[in-house]
Amino acid sequence: MSRNLPSIRPDEKLALRVNDASAAVGISRSTIYKLMSTGELRTTKVGGRRLILREDLFALLQRGTK
Repeated sequence: MSRNLPSIRPDEKLALRVNDASAAVGISRSTIYKLMSTGELRTTKVGGRRLILREDLFALLQRGTK
């Protein structure tokens, strides 16, 4: 039985490191960290690395910040 998962291009990452997320959105790393600490930007930790899912970046941009 196959699931209806979205196709992912090999060049498209599912999650970004803080530096990559910062560059993708066009805001500073310190702003990313501030959004993470206030809970406005969800993250996940895999091993020792903090990752930001692409969908969470899109959600942040759609709702904006206060």
